[in-house]
Amino acid sequence: MKIVVGGQIDKQKVYDAVKVVGDRATVEIKDDIAAAMAVKTGQADYYFGACKTGGGGALAMAIALLGMNQCATVSMPGKMLSEEEILAQVKAGKKAFGFTDQHIEKVVPIILKGLGF
Repeated sequence: MKIVVGGQIDKQKVYDAVKVVGDRATVEIKDDIAAAMAVKTGQADYYFGACKTGGGGALAMAIALLGMNQCATVSMPGKMLSEEEILAQVKAGKKAFGFTDQHIEKVVPIILKGLGF
């Protein structure tokens, strides 16, 4: 499995949170367009991105290139979806996940859990 990290802020922090899966997945930091294109073309399986709102800078290019039906905002300022709601987004087949920088340590492990890690 290959996961790309896009978004507008804290890419290294997101990368570090995802990289806990070790060798079970390849993780790479890219700019937003390249990350979303990698998922669109099948070069990557999933996109993770952070910004201050959870949906704007985190997912704008993913929404534009993959479509809203492939993207999920799992947290926004002051509100994070429950674990069950996040897992439902993964189970629904979403490929791109956006969240706020304040929730990186909370949402990334839940998404990874939903992906089988």
